[in-house]
Amino acid sequence: MSVPLERIHDLGDIDGDEWRMVEKKGNQFMVNDQPFYINGFNTYWLMVFAVDQSTRGKVSEIFREASSVGLTVCRTWAFNDGQWRALQKSPSFYDEDVFKALDFVISEAKKYKIRLILSLVNNWEAYGGKAQYVKWGNADGLKLSSDDDFFSDSTLKTYYKNHVKTVLNRVNTLTNVTYKDDPTIFAWELMNEPRCPSDPSGDKLQAWIQEMAIYVKTIDPNHLLEIGLEGFYGSSTPDRVHFNPNTVAQQVGTDFIRNHRALGVDFASVHIYADSWISQSISDAHIQFVKSWMGAHIEDAEKTLGMPVVFAEFGVSVRDAGYNASFRDTLISTVYNTILASTKKGGSGGGSLLWQLFPDGTDYMDDGYAIVLSKSQSTSNIISLQSTRLMIFNSLCSMRCHWGCKKKNVLDGFLYLNDL
Repeated sequence: MSVPLERIHDLGDIDGDEWRMVEKKGNQFMVNDQPFYINGFNTYWLMVFAVDQSTRGKVSEIFREASSVGLTVCRTWAFNDGQWRALQKSPSFYDEDVFKALDFVISEAKKYKIRLILSLVNNWEAYGGKAQYVKWGNADGLKLSSDDDFFSDSTLKTYYKNHVKTVLNRVNTLTNVTYKDDPTIFAWELMNEPRCPSDPSGDKLQAWIQEMAIYVKTIDPNHLLEIGLEGFYGSSTPDRVHFNPNTVAQQVGTDFIRNHRALGVDFASVHIYADSWISQSISDAHIQFVKSWMGAHIEDAEKTLGMPVVFAEFGVSVRDAGYNASFRDTLISTVYNTILASTKKGGSGGGSLLWQLFPDGTDYMDDGYAIVLSKSQSTSNIISLQSTRLMIFNSLCSMRCHWGCKKKNVLDGFLYLNDL
């Protein structure tokens, strides 16, 4: 069903002009001592689009559209290493125009009351990634043979730490707020989908996670931090590996439980790609996997880790055999309903982020997963309803403590939507 957008805005406008840092208390996110369950999205290319005035408007457009359906968190890249429109052209050398573009992304997000998860490097070669760091190292005289040397070589670790320090200490040229002090930033992400297949034991990646998590926290103890993992179970939990989508998942050097026990990590991240991991042909098995995968990680986040878990990427590709929009809506609804089931009992299901939301006219960037809200009314309605439901839970404390009759009536009107 379609939810009136102006009523979503009424629900979301809880604290007027207050804009405070997101915190974690136990297994929940909090803002100003109120719950903050998130419905969000990914649009990874915002910084690159913001560089050029001819495409900068697309950044504003996607934030405006996301806000219109109640989305409150966007995950995007705070890196582009050695590539076209690189932020970091070479170790510790930055393109100021690109940095100003990232300034714009952050300032624009706040205008639409959207917070950002900023990822700091890629595991994959797109936008540079760990492979680019290895190339830089070899150009400086190192003799590195594997991209996984990124995780262990002292010089490459220094390159990465310098990038972290530069980004976190950046003073936004538009707002004059230092990134590490900006509540618009929801969290830092160490790396997009880290993997270290050269060391299936996981020791190399675990050491890197621990070192870098502590390093980030020494610079910025106030923002939340997550790793960026896909969520595969490893050798520390042999009783959980059966939840993995395939046998390869246990051989990529990651370990969901062990990795998230690293000091300084505040919440867990999990990705969901049944069509990549199980089969590229659409089937009901994908839906069953989503339920099983999410259920296991929410349970572990609650009972073992004691922290929230965010399903930070999920989607369905239009390139999958047998794809249809109805199946995509079913999968999205499955993710949303699983989050809601956790939310209703105060569980660790902290929220989810669609991969990925695009404005109209950016089809050439589409990897198959893009959702254009203006062309996907049924999907837009599902997203809008989920946002509204989560806003209800986020607002309950406010209703008791602060809200006047007008907002309380708005809330009461939503409490009975679709057997909430």
